[in-house]
Amino acid sequence: MSEPLHYYGTGRRKTATARVFLRPGSGETTVNGRSLEDFFHNPTLRMIVKQPFLVTETTEKFDLEATVVGGGNAGQAGAVRHGIARALVETDPELRERLKAAGFLTRDPRMKERKKYGQKGARARFQFSKR
Repeated sequence: MSEPLHYYGTGRRKTATARVFLRPGSGETTVNGRSLEDFFHNPTLRMIVKQPFLVTETTEKFDLEATVVGGGNAGQAGAVRHGIARALVETDPELRERLKAAGFLTRDPRMKERKKYGQKGARARFQFSKR
C-alpha cells in the first residue's frame, strides 16, 4: 500500500478550530497561507505550535499547512498544536504514547463562561446599594 499524499488532523481550543495537513517535506510551516513567524508574532505561541514535533523528534520531516478559524491568538495556537498531534498519530500510531503523555491529544475543555442576565458578567454582579 502506498503512502498517502498528506495526513490530516482537526484541532480545537476555546472557540478556535484548526484543520492541519502534514506532508512529507523539509519542515516548512504555513498557517492561513502565511509563514508561522508572520501569523504568530509571539515567540511563545510559535513554541506552542512546534511542541508536538519536538516531543516526537519529527521537526524536519513534515511540511505543515494549517487553516485556522475563530478564537484569538492563544486559542488558535492551541488548536494548531492539537491538530498537529492528531495528524502525527495518523502518520505513525507509535507516536501516540509520547503525545498522550505530553497532553497534546487531549482537547482542552476550558471555555469562556457565558454572561448571565441581571449581572455584569459571568460571575461579577452589579454593585448592591442598600439605599
